[in-house]
Amino acid sequence: MEAITKSLHFLQPDPQTGAISTPIYQTSTFVQQAPGVNQGFDYSRSNNPTRQALEDLAAHLEGGHSGYAFASGLAAVDAVIKLLSAGDEIIAVDDIYGGSFRCFTHIYKKFGINVKYVDTTSVENVVDAISPATKLVWLETPTNPTLKISDIQKICKVAHAKDCLVVVDNTFASPVLQQPIKLGADLIIHSATKYLGGHSDLIAGLVICKNQELGEKIKFIQNATGAVLGPQDSWLVIRGIETLHLRVNAQADSAYEIAHWLQAHPQVDLVYYPGLENHPNHDIAKEQQSKFGSIISFSLKEDKEELAVDVVQKTKLFKLAESLGGIKSLLCVPALMTHKSTPRETRLNAGIKDSLIRLSVGTEATQDLIYDLDQALAATFKSKIKQTEEELAV
Repeated sequence: MEAITKSLHFLQPDPQTGAISTPIYQTSTFVQQAPGVNQGFDYSRSNNPTRQALEDLAAHLEGGHSGYAFASGLAAVDAVIKLLSAGDEIIAVDDIYGGSFRCFTHIYKKFGINVKYVDTTSVENVVDAISPATKLVWLETPTNPTLKISDIQKICKVAHAKDCLVVVDNTFASPVLQQPIKLGADLIIHSATKYLGGHSDLIAGLVICKNQELGEKIKFIQNATGAVLGPQDSWLVIRGIETLHLRVNAQADSAYEIAHWLQAHPQVDLVYYPGLENHPNHDIAKEQQSKFGSIISFSLKEDKEELAVDVVQKTKLFKLAESLGGIKSLLCVPALMTHKSTPRETRLNAGIKDSLIRLSVGTEATQDLIYDLDQALAATFKSKIKQTEEELAV
């Protein structure tokens, strides 16, 4: 049976009513037959039937032992860091999501958890960075926003040989395009706000665990700290997952065309997209992903922040907003938005230029999106040429 069919029929109709849609159990507590005797649920922070349905579905999608739903992607990140103790060390991808960087640097550093940032596209860099204090290797692949690809399988072998766990933020690829647990990862994180939800109408996070031992630890953290996903949003993620395969595949096909078009544009400098053959990690992406995803980043030949700002304010279909993965196309300037909290030197070293623009390709017609980018670029550089002419005239 195909994966798409399995995922659609993984959650069965409600046995009490026959409802084909998973019921929303909008309740804080559950009546017990006797003290400590219940039907598997006692309090919705500890467990809720709608949230459990989502958690089981997420584990199924990623081929994991168990899944746990949190109030946001960063709450999921926070839960994984809580597996560590003072003195432990994380090796993290160098162009990590700005929210994760903020959490590491401003929250957990003062509790004695240290982070080394390395370019994980080189397995040798990971080998060189591992120390006796290293307990966790933290990957994003593809990364945000420069779309670097790390070899999950090779890094897992290196990390496991040193008794380190590997966590993969699989938000950008989604389980449709990449399944890190099958490649050796121990934990998977998702901002379910993005592709899993798919409609820009919720905030949610997921952690999927490879085995029972890790599952029990994350479950304890989830219940003890309480950053759980509510039943309404759990239901929205379930509904989003039902069209995940259709959306992600269509978006990836569209992004593939747009990336090639951008590569030929005279005002575009670098295009960051693993589906391009000149991408330095193209071969690894081709091996561990079924398609190349629908996030594209590109920089302008004249690397000026104000030009990028002008371009993103001139698009009509691409909406200027943070986030990604929804059915409507979005774009942003990472240096001023998603990665504003990352120091400029750190950002530039990771390849995040001042003029970098990140696209999240939606499900609109591909040619309409290309036209929208074309007119925005043309308008920006036409106005710049006009301004230069006026300056020369003065």
